[in-house]
Amino acid sequence: MPTVTEALNTMDYGPAPESAAIALNWLTRGPFGHFINGAFTKPGAVFDTVNPATEAVLAQVTQGTEGDITAAVKAAHKAQPGWAKLPGHQRARYLYALARLLQKRERLFAVLEVLDNGKPIREARDIDVPLAVRHFYHHAGWAELLDDEFPGMAPHGVCGQIIPWNFPLLMLAWKVAPALAAGNTVVLKPAEYTPLTALLFAELCIEAGLPKGVVNIVTGDGSTGAALVAAEVDKIAFTGSTEVGRLIRQATAGTGKALTLELGGKSPFIVLAGADLDAAVEGVVDAVWFNQGEVCCAGSRILVQESVAAVFTDKLKARMARLRLGDPLDKSTDIGAVVHPVQLARIRAIMAQAVEEGAELHQPGTGEGCFCPPALLTGLGAANVAMQEEIFGPVAALMTFRTPVEAVELANNTRYGLSASIWTESITTALDIAAQVKAGVVWINGTNMFDANAPFGGMRESGFGREGAREGMLAYLRAPAIKGKARAVLSVPAGLPGEAEGGDIDRTHKLYIGGAQKRPDGGYSYSAQGGQIPLGGRKDIRNAVEAAHKAAGWGKATGHNRAQVLYFLAENMAARQADLAALSSKTEAGAAVARAFYWAAWADKYDGKVHSTQGAHLTLALKEPFGVMGLICPEEAPLLGFISTLLPAIAMGNRVVAVPSQGAPRAALEMVQVFDTSDMPGGVVNIVTGPRVDLARTLAQHDDIAVLWVFADSETCAMTEREASGNLKPVWSENRARDWAGSEGQSRDFLRRAVQVKTVWVPYGA
Repeated sequence: MPTVTEALNTMDYGPAPESAAIALNWLTRGPFGHFINGAFTKPGAVFDTVNPATEAVLAQVTQGTEGDITAAVKAAHKAQPGWAKLPGHQRARYLYALARLLQKRERLFAVLEVLDNGKPIREARDIDVPLAVRHFYHHAGWAELLDDEFPGMAPHGVCGQIIPWNFPLLMLAWKVAPALAAGNTVVLKPAEYTPLTALLFAELCIEAGLPKGVVNIVTGDGSTGAALVAAEVDKIAFTGSTEVGRLIRQATAGTGKALTLELGGKSPFIVLAGADLDAAVEGVVDAVWFNQGEVCCAGSRILVQESVAAVFTDKLKARMARLRLGDPLDKSTDIGAVVHPVQLARIRAIMAQAVEEGAELHQPGTGEGCFCPPALLTGLGAANVAMQEEIFGPVAALMTFRTPVEAVELANNTRYGLSASIWTESITTALDIAAQVKAGVVWINGTNMFDANAPFGGMRESGFGREGAREGMLAYLRAPAIKGKARAVLSVPAGLPGEAEGGDIDRTHKLYIGGAQKRPDGGYSYSAQGGQIPLGGRKDIRNAVEAAHKAAGWGKATGHNRAQVLYFLAENMAARQADLAALSSKTEAGAAVARAFYWAAWADKYDGKVHSTQGAHLTLALKEPFGVMGLICPEEAPLLGFISTLLPAIAMGNRVVAVPSQGAPRAALEMVQVFDTSDMPGGVVNIVTGPRVDLARTLAQHDDIAVLWVFADSETCAMTEREASGNLKPVWSENRARDWAGSEGQSRDFLRRAVQVKTVWVPYGA
C-alpha cells in the first residue's frame, strides 16, 4: 500500500477490491440443472464454467439435449395461452416485480457477472445491471399499454432466444422483457461460457411468482442452440456471430418462424479535425478497451482526419499506456480478462495476421493467463484484416482520411452496419455524416450509449430487426393472420422462348428498366392473356439493379416531393382507368386508383421520433428507406396487388425492381406509360417479367438488393429466405393470398417493412 505522499506524487489509484463472497456463496447450490416449467431440473451431464481471470472452476451446469429443449418448449406452449390472456396490467405487475427484485440483488448480479465473464466490476455494476433493470421497468409499461398502443396485434407464441457471452444479463433483459410484455413465453439459451446470471435470474422468476412455463432456461453449447432453432417455436431471436446468423436464417427458411438477428459489427469511429481530441480518446477507451472490445458495436475501426492524426495517435498511445489491466473485481481495473482461451487465441491470431499484412502493433506488455493488454494497430490499409474482421478484443485499428466524403466511403467499406461513432464540434457535419453512414445506431461525440427506449439493431450483415422502444415490441408481436388460401406453385410461362414468327411484337410488352423500355435478354413467351411477354433473366435483373442505384436521389427527396409525384401518378391512373380495367376488371382498376391516392398520402406522414432516453441527449429514431428493393408481386389481383406492394415501397423513398404477376403481367406493363407521364424519375420503378421463381432466386442472391418482399407460394418463399442467407437481407415472405381490395391491402405493415430505423444520439448542452 503506497504512502499518502507516494499516492499524491503518482496520482495512481490504490487497490479497491470487491468481495466475491456473496456470489461464491450462491454458487454453492450447484451443480445446476435447467429451469423448466417453473423449477430447476436435476443436473444431467455437466460441464464447467470457469472464471477467466483466475482459471478457477466456478460451477458445473448441465449440457442441454434435444430432449431438454423439447421439454422446455412443451412447457412454454402449455403456459402461453394463459399468459397471453392475462390483462396487460397483470403481466406488467410481474415485470415490475422482476425489475424490483433485480434492483434488490444488483450487487450479487454484478459480482456473479464479473466472475463468469471477466469484465471489470465497474462495467457490470454501473452499466449492465442498471440497464437490465431499466428494460424490465420499461417493458412493464408496454405491457400496461399494449391494447391501446398495438391494437389488433397478437404475440407470436413461444420464442426461442439465444444470447451471447459479452453481455449475459443485459442481453437476457433485452430479449425476455419485451417477449413477456407482448404475451409470449420464452425458452432462453444463454452462452456456454456465461450461463450463471441467467440461472440466478430463474430464481427471481420463482420469487416473483411468475406462472410455470412462462420463462424456461436451458444451458448448453452450440448443439443446444441448434436444437432450439429446430424446435417447435414460433420465433427465434438471436444475438451472436454473423456466421451463425446465416445458419439460423437457412434453418428457419420456409418454417414460418419469425426471426430477428443482431449480429456482428466492425463499427467506424470517425474523428474529424474539429473534434475535442481528448474526449475522442476517452471515447476509444470506452468503446474498445474498457470492455475488452467485447461489444459487437465497439468502434474498433478508428478513422482520423489526416490533419490531426499525429496528435490524436500520440494522445491515444499515452492513454493506452496508463490503462490498468488486472483483477476484474478491483474497482480500479480498466481492462479485465478475456472470456475464454479460445477467444484470446482468436484475438492474437488476427493481430498477427494484421501485422503480416503491414500493420504496426502498439501494445504495452503481453499479458498472462486469459488477459490481453490494450492494443493499437496503425499503418494499415482499408483491406487489412483488422479493418474488416470483427476482433472482439481490446484491439483498435487506426487509419486516416482527408475529407468527410472519404470518411463516409471508408466507414461504409464493410459488409457490416451495426453502429458508428462521429466526433466533431460541428453539429451540421456530424448529422450530415450520420445520414450517410450505413449503420443502425450512430452516436455523436459519444459511444456505447443504450437505453430501453432507444431502438437498437443493424443493417446489412449486422442483421435485421430492432430491440428496444416501440420497434422492439413490434418484433414480438404479429399482425392478424392473412385468411386467404395458400398460393399455388406456378409453372414456367407457356410457350417457347424466342420471337414468334409472323407479325410484329407488341412494343408495349418490354421490360421497364431505368425509365426506358428494354428488349429482354431471354426473348419472349406467350402469356395466358395473349400477346408476347418478355422473359427477363439474370442480366436484366443486373441492369435493373444498376438503374435503381443510379436513382438514389429519390430517397433523398422530401416526403412532400415524393407525394406530389405519387398524386400525379394516381391522377394519370384515373385518366387511364378504362384501359387498366380492360386488363384486370372495372372493380380492380377502381380500387387500384384509390390505393394509389392512399399511399401518396402516406409519403410525408410516416415519421421518425425523438425518444426519451438519457439526459442532455436527443435520441432520434429516423425511418430511412432501405435503398433498392426486390419485389415479387402477388399472382392474384395482378393490377391491384402490383400497385399495393409497389407504391408503399417507393412512397418511403425506396427504388424497386418488381416482378409482376406471371400469369397476367400485362396490367403491370400497361403501367409503364403511366409512370412515364407522371414525372417518375427513371430507375425508381423497374419491371422485369418472366419466370418468377428464377427471378426471385436472382433477387435473393443479389448483394445490391437491400430487402426483398415475396408474395408467392410456400416453396418460392422458402427458397428466397434460404438464398438470402448469404447476404442476410431481410425477406418478407407471404404464402397466403390477401384480400387486396380490403384492409389487408393497405396495412401499415407495408410502411413498417419499407423502412429501417436508424437511431442517432445527439448530445446538447454547454
